[in-house]
Amino acid sequence: MQRDPQFGGTYQALRQRILSDGAIPAKYKLLMGMVTDTIAAHPDGVRSLADNARAAGASEAEITEAVELAYLYGGTAALVMGVNAFPAG
Repeated sequence: MQRDPQFGGTYQALRQRILSDGAIPAKYKLLMGMVTDTIAAHPDGVRSLADNARAAGASEAEITEAVELAYLYGGTAALVMGVNAFPAG
């Protein structure tokens, strides 16, 4: 946003449109993003997307199953990264 406010605004608007409820509910879109970030080893993204999915109505069971799905496709490294989806403690 600082370097190119026009681009930043366009990106934010597109992101908002894509992640809103549509044929696929927002919580599932956020869980898909969380799985992607889990496999790609982006811990901050996993945490943020899990929190946003919760805010959109995802249950802890849905988040847990999404981490398990990431493990199925991404292996042990994704399972370790999936820990970031849950609060510490």
